[in-house]
Amino acid sequence: MRLKTLAFAMIACCAIAESARADMNAAFSNTVVSHYPDGAWVKHWFNRDGSYQAQFSDGRRLTARWAREGERVCLNEIRPRMILSRFCTAMVEAAVGDSWSARDPLGRRVRNEMVAGR
Repeated sequence: MRLKTLAFAMIACCAIAESARADMNAAFSNTVVSHYPDGAWVKHWFNRDGSYQAQFSDGRRLTARWAREGERVCLNEIRPRMILSRFCTAMVEAAVGDSWSARDPLGRRVRNEMVAGR
């Protein structure tokens, strides 16, 4: 069954609606990987409690809070602080093995992929 998850490259609050949790089930048990043309990558992990973590290919890590806002997923409370304090992107249909094109917060093209496991 194809479940909704998000398509974004890199890095909300409070209670998350049950419908948002259901739409994010594929992301909760798997990893979204954003691939850049230069070979760099970012791994994204979304948790049922609204927390989010990312790991960059250069070793940097990031945390945030995620929330569904309509047909978008938004990150807030991004740590460490970055140029952007908030980032939202459209949700897309995805299942393990699917990939899709997107843009990161700086407008750069990435290829996102849903990979099995954490």
